[in-house]
Amino acid sequence: MDTSQLAKFYKKDFQEKIQALLDAGVISKEDSQALLNESLNLEKGIGNHMIENYIGNYSLPFGLAMNFLIDDKEVVVPMAIEEPSVIAAASFAAKIISSGGGFSTAVTERTMIGQVTLKNVPNIDEAVKSVKIRTEAILQRANEAHPSIVKRGGGAKDIEIRVLDEETPTYLTIHVHVDTQEAMGANIVNTMMEGIAPYLEEVTGGTALLRILSNYTTECMATATCTIPVRKLATGDYSGEVVRDRIIEATQVARIDPYRAVTHNKGVMNGVDAVVIATGNDWRAVSAASHAYASRSGQYRSLTKWDKNDAGDLVGTLTLPMPVGAVGGSISIHPGAKLAHKILGQPTAKELERIIVSVGLAQNFAAVRALITDGIQKGHMGLHARSLAISAGATGEQVQQVADQLKKAPHMNLATAKEILEQL
Repeated sequence: MDTSQLAKFYKKDFQEKIQALLDAGVISKEDSQALLNESLNLEKGIGNHMIENYIGNYSLPFGLAMNFLIDDKEVVVPMAIEEPSVIAAASFAAKIISSGGGFSTAVTERTMIGQVTLKNVPNIDEAVKSVKIRTEAILQRANEAHPSIVKRGGGAKDIEIRVLDEETPTYLTIHVHVDTQEAMGANIVNTMMEGIAPYLEEVTGGTALLRILSNYTTECMATATCTIPVRKLATGDYSGEVVRDRIIEATQVARIDPYRAVTHNKGVMNGVDAVVIATGNDWRAVSAASHAYASRSGQYRSLTKWDKNDAGDLVGTLTLPMPVGAVGGSISIHPGAKLAHKILGQPTAKELERIIVSVGLAQNFAAVRALITDGIQKGHMGLHARSLAISAGATGEQVQQVADQLKKAPHMNLATAKEILEQL
């Protein structure tokens, strides 16, 4: 991939962007034709079989974040999102972070969790003992329920027993840790849990109430870190040291104040969800797991941590549960998802985890940096002005002309945009 072909990508028109991607080796000739022909939408026949009561496709803008250097590898990141400024912010942050060596990542073993929760267990202590001594038998039955994943090297690997006694009555939950290989694995895990439930009822004397995966994937975690030279943080009237310290302080506020933490983490998820959606993965699962992880202390807190090292440079870290896959679901059937994986170089599930968590960290850096310097509205409102221009009916070159005048107007709203358009 020759990323030099992508310089000033945002300044190119639509056809120039497609040609630049082709010249850079990011997409193939076939992919370029698909983009030029705007053929990333689902066919009606496929959409009709994906969901119930299908009536059409709801499109999201599909864009590319630039400048990412992840584990010493240049990556062009596809993102599907409707919110202005997100892709620009991610690209801007990635450029600054790349100047300090880019992102370094680490992922745990990819283990998903299935749960069988039992009620009316006559003797909890005896049931716990019975389950423990039958661990191998439980794992064997789980794997017999889905032998194809075992053939690929995955399958049920271990169990964990939890007694839920905060409420009356007491429930007994058995966790099964499952290696789902390259798939996110919801169907795999659910099939296994249904397969072992009758045996667990027999072993414990209880009744199976729930048999399903947990989306709180604490056994499948991804971490991204970055170090930004303090000199790269200087902007306008703010020195690098001031920007660094204010980012650290703003993150401290998000750690202790849930009201700030929610907005802080929303910025993280702007980046995370956009990549998860673009790659055909389950963004609801990733979001739910991430917000649960933010609450693991008993209070909802910041997902990111920003600090300084001995050299005075800014150091950022983000750790997230990351239940995503590289195969299965809509990944192999949605044209947009298939193209996203091509652009990323057909990553493995672990590689995709590394990319997504890096984007989340970049997005958070960009948002907090904007907040503690010029304010979030300066960059955001420039793109918002274009959205208003389009809503007012502007087309082609009129969009930028209206947006430019709108940014100078006393009131940036739809009525003003319409007035400007009429004058043009």
